[in-house]
Amino acid sequence: MTIRTGLKKRLKPGWKKEMRQKLNYEDVGFAKIDHHRIKRKGFPETIFGQGKTPDQTAKIAEKIYSNGQDVLITRTNKESFIAVKSILQNAEFHETAKIIAISRKKQTKKTKESICVLSAGTADLPTAEEAAVTAEFLGNTVQRIFDVGVAGIHRLMNNLKKIKKSKVVIVVAGMEGALPSVVGGLIDRPIIAVPTSVGYGSSFKGLAALLTMLNSCAPGIAVVNIDNGYGAAVMAHLILRK
Repeated sequence: MTIRTGLKKRLKPGWKKEMRQKLNYEDVGFAKIDHHRIKRKGFPETIFGQGKTPDQTAKIAEKIYSNGQDVLITRTNKESFIAVKSILQNAEFHETAKIIAISRKKQTKKTKESICVLSAGTADLPTAEEAAVTAEFLGNTVQRIFDVGVAGIHRLMNNLKKIKKSKVVIVVAGMEGALPSVVGGLIDRPIIAVPTSVGYGSSFKGLAALLTMLNSCAPGIAVVNIDNGYGAAVMAHLILRK
């Protein structure tokens, strides 16, 4: 008898189902929904809407919500919102951020310390708003300061006192991506830099900004992937939580 066969004989019937229940994920065919994530991470699984049909998005949202958790859907659209709203009436669509948020109750208590979200330009708003809306969904106080890029640096200087009041700063920039370096030389807060795909041809859809941020000479800057406002918000949330 092989070791594998002997192990199978010792395991009681239904052990696979029992193990799934302990790990707490739900198999709906096209997705395996991770209900256990809130216990591991402190917040529920987020639905990445891009590439999912409205029906798939709505079904996953319903399952997460019915398990007693709030629902956040990123990179989504109006069609998916209509499908979700037909099932979950309290769904809210943040159009600029491309986010659907569904909370079981209105959050009244936010963190005392805030996360500041800066954007270099108006064209960076979709990514900046993805970060801001996500951070708020996770229970944080968020301060938005938009369109303060290096092309008119006096706009940044005029807001420096406000920026310094926040505990963590998310800096969103496209083009050459210089804003995080400038901010990093002026404040003593952790900075999470988010390159965006905004820019002309030689920006290479955000690669130029990403490389600039990775090569920053200002200390205390961490960099997430191109257009990843969600990832920046989660990182800022974890810094505040600790």
